[in-house]
Amino acid sequence: MRPAPRLGPLEGLDAGAPVGSFARCMLTFPVAAAALGGYLAGAIPFGWLDRRVAGGIDPRRHGSGNIGATNVWRLLGARAGIAVLALDFGKGLGPVLAARRLAPTPAEGEVFGLVAGIAAILGHVFPVYLGFRGGKGVATGGGALAALAPLPTAIAIVVWGVVLGATRYVSLASIAAALALPLAFLAVEREAALGGSRRAVFFVGAAASLLVVARHRTNIRRLLAGTEPRAARRGAAPRGAAHALGNAERDAPARGSSWVGP
Repeated sequence: MRPAPRLGPLEGLDAGAPVGSFARCMLTFPVAAAALGGYLAGAIPFGWLDRRVAGGIDPRRHGSGNIGATNVWRLLGARAGIAVLALDFGKGLGPVLAARRLAPTPAEGEVFGLVAGIAAILGHVFPVYLGFRGGKGVATGGGALAALAPLPTAIAIVVWGVVLGATRYVSLASIAAALALPLAFLAVEREAALGGSRRAVFFVGAAASLLVVARHRTNIRRLLAGTEPRAARRGAAPRGAAHALGNAERDAPARGSSWVGP
């Protein structure tokens, strides 16, 4: 008798399978590898590394103290900020696509990609390379969710652009986009969001949105107080390296300190 073909742990899982079917795969070695790879990729601090080639300024010690693209843009200018934005987006997108491609079956690829995406976001927010003090997860989360839920993420990006253009508050635009993502998911994939395997993606997106909002709590306080800085208008000079370097002696911690920013 011909032996039955060997199936992967999620082989044959259809789009309507309950989320519980995904949980059965969560402790397998490939999933652990996807989580580790996603985390280590997401934890790469491009905003911090960018200072090595653009003025020697540590973004953790200047501006908002954040390693994300917005603070890098303010300190080092548009070219450095756009580079960090693209790299942070890519380190969220790349692990998801790689995990899917390396998975033995399409069903397992969905799980591996989801795990890699979650890990990449957590890696950016809590990077092992910088003492677990990282960015706010906007660009990296956008990259991961662009692979997991392209259309809802595209809608959230449009919301980000509209709010930024209307208010020039990057933080408010990021918060609005985060809140818009789960609503866009419900509008575009309502049936999938409320049942079936896509429900896991919906809950991951909602959790990522809450994480982004929580990481902006100081920005929210400044917005309410009217002290949040706005993005520079087109043509206006950014707060650049010369200004930051001029304050370096005042802002730098004592030699030997382990301080890594607020």
